[in-house]
Amino acid sequence: MDDTELNKSILSLDVGTVRIGLSIASRLNYLTRILPAILNDDNFASNLESIIIQENIDSLVVGLPRNLSGEKTKQTIYVEEFVDQKLKIFNLPVFFQDESLTSVKAEEILRNYKKQYTKADIDSMSALLILEDYLKSLDDKK
Repeated sequence: MDDTELNKSILSLDVGTVRIGLSIASRLNYLTRILPAILNDDNFASNLESIIIQENIDSLVVGLPRNLSGEKTKQTIYVEEFVDQKLKIFNLPVFFQDESLTSVKAEEILRNYKKQYTKADIDSMSALLILEDYLKSLDDKK
């Protein structure tokens, strides 16, 4: 990895019909952090573009929902169409990562903090779990 790649980051998205949870990891050390969720509305593309530029994003990881049998669901199709219609414009590589039960795990983690949290917090924590699973899969391939 050269110096320009070391300054890049990976952005993870937990796509929902109302909000998009976000999390980021540095290519240098894979340290992850949660970003505030953004609305899935008419301003989505410009809001995401600002994040991509500000955070020096070079690839996207998108959580792909499936049912417990691993089959596609209505939400799977929604996410795939979302990627084709709303993410292709950024001309970045997009990687899908299984997001099985991430929302359940995310809510459990947030509940353990014993502080109030919102649905947007759950979405971004889910994006973090999706990103961590993706990074682990990269390590497993080494």
